[in-house]
This record gives sequence, structure tokens and C-alpha cells, in this order.
Amino acid sequence: MTLSAGKLWGMRRMADDKGLFKMTAVDQRPPIKGPIAEHYGTAEAPYADVARFKALLIRTLQAHSSAMLLDPHFGVPVGLGELSPRKGLIVTLEDSLFEETPGGRRSSNIDHWSVNKIKRLGGDAVKVLAWYRPDADATVNAFQQDHVKRIGEACARYDIPFLFELLVYPLEKDAHQTKDYIEMSGKKADDVLASVAEFAKPDYGVDVFKLESPLNAERVPGVGNEGWEEAQSVFEEMGRLAARPWVMLSAGADKRAFRNILTHAYRAGASGYLAGRAIWLDAFGHFPDWQRIGDSLAGEASDYMGELNALTDAEARPWHEHECLDGRGLTFSPADETFRRVYEEM
Repeated sequence: MTLSAGKLWGMRRMADDKGLFKMTAVDQRPPIKGPIAEHYGTAEAPYADVARFKALLIRTLQAHSSAMLLDPHFGVPVGLGELSPRKGLIVTLEDSLFEETPGGRRSSNIDHWSVNKIKRLGGDAVKVLAWYRPDADATVNAFQQDHVKRIGEACARYDIPFLFELLVYPLEKDAHQTKDYIEMSGKKADDVLASVAEFAKPDYGVDVFKLESPLNAERVPGVGNEGWEEAQSVFEEMGRLAARPWVMLSAGADKRAFRNILTHAYRAGASGYLAGRAIWLDAFGHFPDWQRIGDSLAGEASDYMGELNALTDAEARPWHEHECLDGRGLTFSPADETFRRVYEEM
């Protein structure tokens, strides 16, 4: 795996000075809009409330983050004035709405939004979530694969890192079928692993994986507890299949469960996290009491991020030390000898 100059710069911008990813997700839409709309008893959440909460997240949590993930509808409009230029900026491309078909889910991008616009905005990376089940209908999987390939090609064209999030989901035939953005109940590790193996192929152009736990979050044992070694072997296989820098997502796991997940992931070679609800969901539960939300973010949520960051510092693998990378990951064109000399002297 090699990186162009633009992709290398974006990777460095997302990480801290040790090459570790401590990234906060503020791009969630249904998990924030839904409870706010329910509070008001309206079909849609008032824009001002959603934007206010996201601005508060950015203002409060960026001190503990190497980068923040924002969406173009709410996070970017309120966040660019709040976000420090010293922090990496990751911008979402995918729509939170998806097409549910009898054979599986089809993802799509936000209307009138593109990799090009994210690059022009000043984004350091493009983030895309795609739903995937290896046993979904073949036409659905072909659609998802083509969708991701096109994004990877666009990220290569505009020289910006492609941060790809994979989530398995329930098919119509499964129990506990839901369209909510929550971890699939009863998911199979084999489905997660097979999905990673597919999109690790070079055709997709993925630079960083954002991965879910291959085991249900609440069933991931802590260090030394019963089943620890067996769980660790599954994470090790996921890291082997990823074959590039990868981070963990929280998928709404509680604080204890996500900490357990990270201990496994870091031993398997993960380079950090990109998490949202595990960090700020408890604070959001105080809505519409903005004072309590702010106090909880500045207190419990910030303290928790401090714990995650200490664990990351101690056990995560710097992204540029992955075996898949050629040196520090940069490739040169034959005519770029001046840049080569400058780079090698750094």
C-alpha cells in the first residue's frame, strides 16, 4: 500500500503527532434528529436544536480529539467556525437514508455533494458508510461494490484519503429486523470478516477502515475474563484482513463495552478510534436541558475521552507503522526529484 502526497498529508492531519487516531464523530443524523423530534412531537427535528448540539460537541470535545467528523447539513455549517485549524477535518459523503430492498440495502451519497466538494471545502478526508452483508442478494452486493469503487476512484483523483466504514445489518429474513443505526442483534463474526476481506481488495481504494466489533459489543470480554483469548483471535483475523490502517467505531456501545473492544483492537494492530455515541450519548440524554448537556460533555464525556486516549497512547499502533505501507507511505513520480530530496531530508 502506498500513498500519494495529498493522501499522506490528510492521514497526518487526522492523526496526532504520534500517528494515532483519536477522532470524534459528530456526523450522526438519525441518532440525534430522532430523539429531538420525539421530544417535540414533530416529524422533523428543528434545525436549530440539532445544529446547537453539534456545535456544543465540537466546542467541548475537540480538545481531546486529533480530528472531528462532520456532516455537511449541520456539522460543517456550525462547525467550521468552532473547529480549531490544528484539528483534522473529516467530512461525510453518504446519505443517512438508504434504500431497503427485499435483497438488502443500497447506499447513496448526499444529493449535490461529492468528493470534489469535500476537497474544495478543505476536508482532510472523505468518510463513507456502506451497509454490507456477504449473503445479501448478488445484485445488491454488486451495487454496493460499484458504489464504493466509484468513491475510491474519486478520492484517488482528488488526492484525499478515503476513510471507509462498514456495517453489517439485518436482512428481511432475520429476527430483530430494524432500520435504526444500532448494532445488529445477533450479528455473525464471519459476516463482518468477509465484508472486510472484500473491501480490502485494492480495487476499492480504501486508505483507512472504520470497523465495527466483529462480536456483539456487550459480549466482548474484558482482559483476562472468560473467553478473552477466543475473542482476541477474531479481532486478530479482522486486523489481518484489513491490511491497512484501521480504527474502531462504537456503534452505540456503552462506555465499558467500547473500552473492552478497544483493548482487543489495539492488540490486533488498530491505530485508534472514530467514535461518537459511546462518548456523548449519556450527555445527550439530558436534552433539552442545555446546561446539563454542556456540564456532562465537559465532565463525564471529556473524562472518558481522556481514558480512551491514555489507552490509545499505551497500546495502539501508529498508522504509519503498518506493514502494508511502503516506508512512510509516500510515492513519487519520476519527475518529482526535488520533492523527493526535500522529503527525504525531513
